Amino acid sequence: MERLFDASPGREGDQSDVEGGPLAARMRPRSLDEFIGQEHLLGEDSALRTAIETGALHSMILYGPPGSGKTTLARIAASQTGAAFEEASAVQAGRAEVRAVIERATHRRDSNLGGTVFFLDEIHRFNKAQQDALLPAVEEGLVILIGATTENPYFEVNSALLSRSQIYELRPLAQEQVAELLRRALTDPDRGIAAPPPVGHDVIEFLSARAGGDARAAYNALELAAETATALRRPVTVELAEDAMQKKAVLYDKGGDKHYDYISAWIKSTRGSDVDASLYYLAVMLEGGEDPRFIARRMIVLASEDIGNADPQALQVAVAAAYAVEHVGMPECALNLSQAAVYLALAPKSNASCAALSRARADVRERGAAEPPAYLQDAHYPGARKLGRGTGYEYPHELPGGVSDQPLLPEGLRDRTYYEPTDRGFEAKLGERLARLRERLRKAGS
Repeated sequence: MERLFDASPGREGDQSDVEGGPLAARMRPRSLDEFIGQEHLLGEDSALRTAIETGALHSMILYGPPGSGKTTLARIAASQTGAAFEEASAVQAGRAEVRAVIERATHRRDSNLGGTVFFLDEIHRFNKAQQDALLPAVEEGLVILIGATTENPYFEVNSALLSRSQIYELRPLAQEQVAELLRRALTDPDRGIAAPPPVGHDVIEFLSARAGGDARAAYNALELAAETATALRRPVTVELAEDAMQKKAVLYDKGGDKHYDYISAWIKSTRGSDVDASLYYLAVMLEGGEDPRFIARRMIVLASEDIGNADPQALQVAVAAAYAVEHVGMPECALNLSQAAVYLALAPKSNASCAALSRARADVRERGAAEPPAYLQDAHYPGARKLGRGTGYEYPHELPGGVSDQPLLPEGLRDRTYYEPTDRGFEAKLGERLARLRERLRKAGS
């Protein structure tokens, strides 16, 4: 496989075939038989596996978290085609580098030297103009593009380029899959850890659990822990592994799809009254550096959309949390958000007021804005009374019970019932009062 456009010096990809490189690079699988994980994409007779094994590659974008095998899969796929393999990072390459790749691909094609596979890591870092520069070459099949990204390509990649590429979403490796990779590194005499110190099952379990599906992070921690243990002339312990792993960075991008995924998970968990799930997703967002004001705004919306009058105090709690965020700030305001999240999760739920507004707005959209009865219209300007505005209006505060039997909806809509209260929480009491009022109005109109 011809390698013409390797990643720049210092990148992990440079050392994948270099003896003495990092463990993660040395252990990179070289074939599908060595590849661990992504069975949903690489299962027997799957489209992607068949394309790779037959060398009939198509342009694709590999989307998934760090350490899930995107670069490895791209290299394995390219090796099966016999085509030249060009590799670049969108962080460092610009339109000039892309044009150079296209020129070399053109020369290769015109000279009957074969095709070109262009692997572009972090493709989401390319701006629109840079992505557009790739489009003609991909469209005519001059290059087979394999893009890799940790960001949702539907947010970050031009629709024209998306339409010409197959999207494959890679998943984080399962804990046992990471553990298998670590065991390989300890037993492979050629590419693994040379003369490894004793490593217990508990260490493998710890590292594979803490890695969060990131094989590269697990390899790096194992290698460092083994080096430390060798220097100290002792076995690798969980304490050494923990020191090597340190705190796993939270995969969270405030401007990307993780931002939306986790706030969506928080909203749905809180709506579902699972207080522990609500707190967990709140913790992920806070650890990932999410703007607490954004979280507070979503709490205010949820208080009305999903709790409503089942517990009217929920809105007050959410607004108070937002006020605290503005006046306290991080890190202390995390406590206020936690209190609010617990309250919102455990509050009785109702979307009745939200649904009522949707029904009313649907009527307005379909029928237009019906004119209010004349007795409800503004009567404060000169001549309004002569036009009949306000004439005959019944002032509820002057009536028994503070309620008027006068119809208040526009003509033609008086049979509408937009609000349908639930029997949960405080809204159950509102429902009882509403039933009495509607029955009174029904009798008055009959």
